Amino acid sequence: MEGPVATLPSRWYNIVPDLPSPPPPPLHPATREPVGPEDLAPLFPADLIAQEVATDPYLEIPEEVRDVYRLWRPTPLRRAHRLEKALGTPARIYYKYEGVSPVGSHKPNTAVPQAFYNARQGIRRLTTETGAGQWGSALAFASSQFGLETEIWMVRASYDQKPYRRSMMELYGAKVHPSPSPLTTSGSKVLAEAPDSPGSLGIAISEAVEVAASSEDTRYALGSVLNHVLMHQTVIGEEALEQLTDINDPPDLIIGCTGGGSNFAGLAFPFLREKLKGRINPDFLAVEPAASPSFTRGRYAYDFGDTAGFTPLLKMHTLGHDFIPDPIHAGGLRYHGMAPLLSHIYDLDLFTAVAKPQRECFEAGVLFARTEGIVPAPEPTHALAAAIEEARRCTEPKVILTALCGHGHFDMTAYDRYLQGDLEDLSLSPDRIDRSLTRLP
Repeated sequence: MEGPVATLPSRWYNIVPDLPSPPPPPLHPATREPVGPEDLAPLFPADLIAQEVATDPYLEIPEEVRDVYRLWRPTPLRRAHRLEKALGTPARIYYKYEGVSPVGSHKPNTAVPQAFYNARQGIRRLTTETGAGQWGSALAFASSQFGLETEIWMVRASYDQKPYRRSMMELYGAKVHPSPSPLTTSGSKVLAEAPDSPGSLGIAISEAVEVAASSEDTRYALGSVLNHVLMHQTVIGEEALEQLTDINDPPDLIIGCTGGGSNFAGLAFPFLREKLKGRINPDFLAVEPAASPSFTRGRYAYDFGDTAGFTPLLKMHTLGHDFIPDPIHAGGLRYHGMAPLLSHIYDLDLFTAVAKPQRECFEAGVLFARTEGIVPAPEPTHALAAAIEEARRCTEPKVILTALCGHGHFDMTAYDRYLQGDLEDLSLSPDRIDRSLTRLP
């Protein structure tokens, strides 16, 4: 059943000026001084650099970007009546469904403006990394809208698990390489040490950054982690806030999955603004994979955003920049660190976090598919698992809101493994995390 209709937002929301304290700045890896615009210019266009350090609470969305957004936005907010009935819960469960975008996930919300700003600056080509392929698909789509070439390094484990994500990227005109690859010095170094490496987002970022930094007409695009990316995603939360306000059903608990953090931030930040201003009082829960638990088992410290150490130092919850998560099927959550802005807000105790093993998450995904009819991507099944757990505990009415950030139509191999009983929970020993954390810069 379709829920309340929202209007297409005209502004992105920047939460930084509304926080009790500002987040720590990124540092230059050599000088340990805060990075300036000139340090970021080889990687990002001027408009995105300005957004990264913006102090205004709202930034206007260019009409060219809104025009592309109109292909799928506003997205539906739906109440999961059938799931509620199956659980026998008094809770009211709502989900904001981002799987209606052209590529089936929330990622175009930032891919479109990133492509637009690069094209406006005269950039010819973009490079990027992708885990499960949602971000790579989104950037390939966005680049096709603004006449840009795109070159993508896809984490090897997902490159093998999800061949049709690669096909989609190529359909939109992108070149796709498995990472680690022999095309870069950073990839070649990893292959020399571990020829069968499953790859990681940190390695793939190193490869994409290396290529972008070596060419005048090329820039790098990132699908999560940075401030401007999280800000672009706030169209999700702004719409959801309007939709729930229209039916006078404010949320008590907001749940999102976290890998780099853009999906959770996009849903949560507008509601957190309203909480900080005393207008509503929801709780917030971030759900991460047990195989890559940067919030719940990582350290809040300065670290590189990539494996080779090409990026600035970011203060974030991290497992160590050379930590390689196990090849779980939620490839979009296999990142060693968490968005610095979200890490800062977590450090301020404004939300909590839990980690979930993948079998529990796929169990939730199957239940959701059999009740609500939508096959969720492995990433949002983490949030669904937590929402289901909370709904089962409820003895009184409670409003739970989650972001169903994408469909799982390209993830049927993973669901098949779960249904056949072949999907396993991979344990992560404390020693493995401790070893990685000893190599923080």
